[in-house]
Amino acid sequence: MKAVLRPSRPERRISRHPVDQVLPPGKLAVYGTQHVLAFYAGAVIVPILLAGSIGLSTEQLIHLINADLFTCGIASIIQSVGFWKVGVRLPLLQGVTFTAVSPMIAIGLAAGGGTNGLLVIYGAVLVAGLATFFIAPFFSKLIRFFPPVVTGSVITIIGLALLPVAAGDAVGGAGPTAAPTSGKNMAYALGTLALIVLIQRVFKGFMATIAVLVGLVAGTVVAWAFGDAHFGAVGDAAWVGVTQPFYFGWPKFSVAAIISMVVVMLITAVETTGDVFATGEIVEKRIGREDIARALRADGLATTIGGVFNSFPYTCFAENVGLVRLTRIRSRWVVAAAGGIMILIGLVPKAGAIVAGVPHPVLGGAALAMFATVAVVGFQTLAKVDFHDHRNVVIVATSVGLAMYVTAQPQVAQAVPHWAEIIFGSGITLGSLTAIVLNILFHHVGKNYGPAVAGQPGDTVRLDQVNTMTREEFVETFGSLFQGPRWAVERAWDMRPYADTHALRRSFQEALFSGSRDEQLELIQAYPQLGSQFVADGLSGEASLRDQSDKGLTFLGEPERDELTAVTEAYRERFGFPLVISVRDAESFGRIVEQGRERLGNCENQEHAAALLEIAKIAGYRFDDFVSDANPIHSARNTRWSTNR
Repeated sequence: MKAVLRPSRPERRISRHPVDQVLPPGKLAVYGTQHVLAFYAGAVIVPILLAGSIGLSTEQLIHLINADLFTCGIASIIQSVGFWKVGVRLPLLQGVTFTAVSPMIAIGLAAGGGTNGLLVIYGAVLVAGLATFFIAPFFSKLIRFFPPVVTGSVITIIGLALLPVAAGDAVGGAGPTAAPTSGKNMAYALGTLALIVLIQRVFKGFMATIAVLVGLVAGTVVAWAFGDAHFGAVGDAAWVGVTQPFYFGWPKFSVAAIISMVVVMLITAVETTGDVFATGEIVEKRIGREDIARALRADGLATTIGGVFNSFPYTCFAENVGLVRLTRIRSRWVVAAAGGIMILIGLVPKAGAIVAGVPHPVLGGAALAMFATVAVVGFQTLAKVDFHDHRNVVIVATSVGLAMYVTAQPQVAQAVPHWAEIIFGSGITLGSLTAIVLNILFHHVGKNYGPAVAGQPGDTVRLDQVNTMTREEFVETFGSLFQGPRWAVERAWDMRPYADTHALRRSFQEALFSGSRDEQLELIQAYPQLGSQFVADGLSGEASLRDQSDKGLTFLGEPERDELTAVTEAYRERFGFPLVISVRDAESFGRIVEQGRERLGNCENQEHAAALLEIAKIAGYRFDDFVSDANPIHSARNTRWSTNR
């Protein structure tokens, strides 16, 4: 019996997003170490500041640092790996939020400082963590209040506000124990930064992705060779240091302290939301309501664990968002590996002492690059914002301005009431809240007519009015975007409602290219001859006069007019329709003539398409004229509507 050979079924390949890819163990270890080194200084600064302010001993400080690192590792694994509805499953490292520093110091001092103050802090941290966990799904429903104008502002503010931290490290470290600024410190910082940039420029692949790690290691080695990196603490540190739950005693609960810490966590939720959106932009993964809820649940659970293991409130660390962008390594398992490394460091004080030996200037040089990339992500997000709407300009300018005001002049917090210090003590907090409040005020409260898109000051046509226009009103308002037939404008009306000015622009372009060939030919035929007296006399409409006068085609001398006429008549004879060129795009009159001659060599189909592209450009400029007339403040920044938009 003859066997029947059947074709084997092709194996089904399940595409996996780069965020979910598990890298080889060696790469996970190297990339994870890079995250830990970039994160370490920011992670330990909170316990250092707190211990010094409320009067803890050196031994207690060491325990706080170990507990902090241990819990950071657990929190990072929860956020990146995730389970049930906890953890956003993005490459987000968790660390103690700087927003909590001032409130925790105030709580600790109010309770008498020392261990007693620490126990009251932990009581507030525990309750605030549980509160964050349970309000996460409700907070995530507020995602409509976080459009690109808010998230872009927050992300930009995060990056810009962190740069002074990097600069402080670059000059030798901030605070009373900082080393004096010197040329040597500058050399370490700029040398580290230069090496990172050089590696990114020269190398590709694996070497380019570990540029930050190489820069940190090389900078530390150079500093050690010159006697500026010290590892004496390694010998004094113990090999094993187990973090015990409630090491300092059972937490104590104070209503005032709990309220203060809950407010901290609400503000932190805003920062977390910005970090999640920033990371989503970097790894090219859409962020939705449930993602925000998962991230906030992870924050809440990590904060609760922090209260148990003698640590503090946790949030996504913006420092490492910049590192993800810089290295382009999007796998969340890298952050999970970093979490495992931090747990080990938390259990092995000697390892922590080695990492702590990285000099401040070296760390600052690397941080300058990482923090700035966070701001760049913010710029990219803001590129999606409709800045023809003056309200968005006000939101971004005010929030960034206030954030930089507080960041540049931190003593401002001393001039406000005690309850307001939590807001004015952080540029990120103040700027984020400002962006959110102004967005609600401008876009969600009262009458919302949207940006002005046509008309004159005092008699403008706004976007919401456009969305409610009849077909006849719409055609009457925007009919002059095209010459002759109105079918393109009529079809653009069918695409209502428009979310913003960009959507209104696109509707005209889509309508233009959706027409039949006969309709498009009729439209092309309606455009006047370049440089004709018919245009100069204004008989073809104000829009044509405005277009062609841009390069002086309405005031040509006899030689130039004859030269242009020869080209346009030859073109019409060759193709049967007029030569259409977006005059405002041309560099000069000579280039217009040259372009016409070049196009005489094309086929008819190619010129049909070319004419439509030029009409699209002309319509874009005319639309810009509408917006500029309605918004004179924008007339100097006339935005081009090109076909690639």
